[in-house]
Amino acid sequence: MSRMGNNPIVVPEGVSININKNTIEVSGKNGKHSHDVHSNVKASLKDGVISFTRTDDSSLSRSVHGTTRQIINNMVIGVSEGFRKDLEIVGVGYQATVQGNRLKLQLGYSHDIFFDFPDLITIEAERTAISVKGSDKQLVGSVASKIRSFRKPEPYKGKGVRYKDEYIRIKQGKTVGE
Repeated sequence: MSRMGNNPIVVPEGVSININKNTIEVSGKNGKHSHDVHSNVKASLKDGVISFTRTDDSSLSRSVHGTTRQIINNMVIGVSEGFRKDLEIVGVGYQATVQGNRLKLQLGYSHDIFFDFPDLITIEAERTAISVKGSDKQLVGSVASKIRSFRKPEPYKGKGVRYKDEYIRIKQGKTVGE
């Protein structure tokens, strides 16, 4: 029995839901998303509440039941509130600036790194702070992960790009023996 799949989704004010057979379209102030629901899961909208039921109790149906519910829930949250990932840059001379639809990163390499981000994503950068915003949770996380991958935090001084609340375990380094 899926505990997550059985939870209904309350649709907030300003979000419209359209269910056509196996396609669910969600639209709101931050955009519009659609998702094709697996044939073993049925969605129903009643009085501003979306509920999901599965057609049988097979292993496949149980596995897609909760997943489908959570994907639709993330779509509803995305078009109403949006998602955000904050990154910080640590290191002398390391910085980031936004130039149009491109992020310029100076991360201690001999060259600058230019990252063209997707249209559905907005990025704000203030020297050592980067904020990735958008209505698609998967895309926001993917873009933030890509930016972090340009210079991951190293374990000796902690220099690099990290998530805002990420904890980096610092190693001791070399010691001189006597």
